[in-house]
Amino acid sequence: MKKIFLAFTLLSLFCGCNQHQKQKKDRIIEKNNIQVQDGRFTPEVMWALGKMGEKTISPNGTQIAYTVTYYDMEENKGNAEIYIMNSDGNNVSRITTTPESEFNIVWKDDETLLFCRDNNILSMNIKNGKEKEIATHERGFEGFKLAPDGKSVVFITTKPVMRHSHLEKLYAGLDKTTGRINEDLMYRHWDQWVDEYPQIFIADFSETIDIEHAICIIDSTFECPMRPWGGVEQFNYSPDSKKIAYTCRKKTGSDYAHSTNSDIYLYNIEKKSTTNLSEGIMGYDQNPVFSNDGSMIAWESMERDGYESDKLRLMVMDLNSGKRTDMSTNFDYNFVNIVWSDDDKEILGVVYFRGTDQIFACNLDTKEFRQITYGYHDVHSFELVNGKLYADQVSMQYPSEIYVYNLTDDKAKGKKISSINDEILSKVRMGKVEEHWITTVDGKKMLTWLIYPYNYDSTKIYPALLYCEGGPQSEVGQFWSTRWNFMVMSGAEYFIIAPNRRGTIGFGTEWCEAISGDYGGLCMQDYMTAADYFANNIKQIDKERLGACGASFGGYSVYWLAGHNHNIKGYNEGRRFKALLAHNGMFNFDQQYLETEELWFDNWDIGGPYWDWNNPQVKKSYANSPHLFVDKWNTPICVIHSEFDFRIVASQGMAAYNAAKIVGLDARYLYFPDETHWVLKPQNSLLWHRNFIDWFNTHLK
Repeated sequence: MKKIFLAFTLLSLFCGCNQHQKQKKDRIIEKNNIQVQDGRFTPEVMWALGKMGEKTISPNGTQIAYTVTYYDMEENKGNAEIYIMNSDGNNVSRITTTPESEFNIVWKDDETLLFCRDNNILSMNIKNGKEKEIATHERGFEGFKLAPDGKSVVFITTKPVMRHSHLEKLYAGLDKTTGRINEDLMYRHWDQWVDEYPQIFIADFSETIDIEHAICIIDSTFECPMRPWGGVEQFNYSPDSKKIAYTCRKKTGSDYAHSTNSDIYLYNIEKKSTTNLSEGIMGYDQNPVFSNDGSMIAWESMERDGYESDKLRLMVMDLNSGKRTDMSTNFDYNFVNIVWSDDDKEILGVVYFRGTDQIFACNLDTKEFRQITYGYHDVHSFELVNGKLYADQVSMQYPSEIYVYNLTDDKAKGKKISSINDEILSKVRMGKVEEHWITTVDGKKMLTWLIYPYNYDSTKIYPALLYCEGGPQSEVGQFWSTRWNFMVMSGAEYFIIAPNRRGTIGFGTEWCEAISGDYGGLCMQDYMTAADYFANNIKQIDKERLGACGASFGGYSVYWLAGHNHNIKGYNEGRRFKALLAHNGMFNFDQQYLETEELWFDNWDIGGPYWDWNNPQVKKSYANSPHLFVDKWNTPICVIHSEFDFRIVASQGMAAYNAAKIVGLDARYLYFPDETHWVLKPQNSLLWHRNFIDWFNTHLK
């Protein structure tokens, strides 16, 4: 009887547990209601905001479909739902309510949306909300595009990497082994083991998508789109639906690890033939877009192999003559997110421009560029419909919202038409953002953003943080992030000094390239110049309470500054910085070269392997490895690193922390066993931010 009762009890517990798990799995993540205290923008408030994802305009231009992700801290995850509103921002409605995220939204016609959920592609009539499954795949879909004639789709899915036969036999009978045998390079990339690779397939579409007879248009085992950044923007149909242009780096293993040479290929659907359109261009070629009449194709193009931060040129090819034209010969800025004007006389794109991301247009006849948008913001992407530009836009003071511009605008600031987070943000006081151009040690002008504490009082003094940008060749723009969020730092009552030091993009090729091979040179002088300038010229900044922080190259910068933070004139104890925090930074260059996977990066930026001592650039670069200056470290330092960061592996952070403790410093190590080069999980991010604020409050307040 006791055994029967025990069995019944266990069964009840099991069923109850399963029911509880099912309820949690089926739980819908909703918009958060959070109380804002004293107008302060905290990490908790940040994670309560909705995050706009994709957006797409209906064919007739009257409606906008977009996704918004809300997060549940207890569940430690987010969920994206689809919303629709009129193109003027009115009549917002939510059209999906599911525990799974929807993504890759595509208009089939003015009344029908296609989108992905789980391993399926679905169709929805937006008037009655009825859904229909039109495709399923056991490996799921990473995205898809619909042909202009609506008769086919190109979709992304993955294929598993197959072991060679001489290795496969070693695994016989070992179905539980976790061992990996590798015999080539690029066996892991950014944050994933290379166990699978993406490819694109074309399939017929009528009522459903014919997945069973889909054709892979990529030869061999090459990836398309390219990891880790590529998505559906890396391929496009021709207007007549007869051709597909796609991006591919047709390399694997060691060749892939050493080269950035990708190309634009044109696939003829009827003939099943492929032509390389960018043959002879040795850098990244990516993201092809056909003109509306189908006679031309434009793409983003880099000139040099192995240099991942080369200028992104606007390349145009006449498909009839085969002539290629670099439209950017007299334009010294990157040009991305290509969109053709309706009459094919202009090509529009996003330009990284002097600390902001703006929409520009290039005239095909004159090769002249004009600026359309203006202001303190970053435009991420945009669509052109009926002469209006619908832009996904952020700034340091607000997360992504939809803004509308006219194609005829000249440096316009745009009109905001979405209101995803207005209710919460109306209760928040954001820190003021100022643009400063300061003089560097070699007499150049450098844009530095100064962000004020949210509760700024001119009669008080505040601590300040120097923000060190990653990349290294990226920009300190008007970005919004759930990791490096300047408004969270402002809400913690700090000034933030954010310089666009040597190596940042948006200030011309010379400024960008000044960092390569000179990691310990002018870029570091730029950081120290910016810190000193504001410490000495803004009386509300307490120069004896300066901290420095950064990730990736910014983490390296903090480690380097730690070894050069002594005998500084004008500061107590000769220390400019009184607290430091480094996230996922390079600490030991010798080890970094052998641990990283994208070898082209270290070959270009550092000069190559440390044993090539006849190379002057190698000597100079490795002489600036932070681990060589640990004997001079004298400042409390917090080190953060993650296990699945394969660009800069976790041993770099552990070594830096150990070094700090060995020399007797106050140090802290925050380690994430399940994060990547970024911290993406909500609870991990919240811990990251709480630790960030606590560390600097402990040492600067």
